[in-house]
Amino acid sequence: MSSKLEQKARAVVERAEQKALCIVTAESCTAGALATLLADAPGAGNCFHGGFVTYAKACKTDFLGIPADLIASETAVSQKIAEAMATGALRASGADVAIAITGVVGPEPDEDGNPVGLLHIATAAAEGGTIRHIEIQTQETSRAANRERALSEALDLLDAILSECLAKPPLPAPS
Repeated sequence: MSSKLEQKARAVVERAEQKALCIVTAESCTAGALATLLADAPGAGNCFHGGFVTYAKACKTDFLGIPADLIASETAVSQKIAEAMATGALRASGADVAIAITGVVGPEPDEDGNPVGLLHIATAAAEGGTIRHIEIQTQETSRAANRERALSEALDLLDAILSECLAKPPLPAPS
């Protein structure tokens, strides 16, 4: 992973840790790379809840509760699926904030005809039910470049939603 991505992940973990918020990931095309970046950041043990790697459509249904008919009608690479991945990860984990990534990193379009470089990233916050989404169409054909772009954009979006969330009150000290 690039040092720039590692720096972004450290900043996200620091913000989550300062606010006592737990993060969960739901990843498709990045195959757990975002979870690895977050887990490797100092302090992750205090705020990183875990992650779901749902590369296959069936895993999106089985692990995140996304209806198969929604995936069939929208394709796995769409705004609705990215948002459903984020809300499903929140529901399944009990975390405070979720980030989801789905896309086509290449080298070929996916089985539904989605083009290489199409990325959908969504966040969901338990507080207030806030959902944010971005769609990106890169001009890259390189899997590595598309994954790196997805990770960078996801970390930026995650940092933005964390900055909007209220901090949780500290737990009372044991008596």
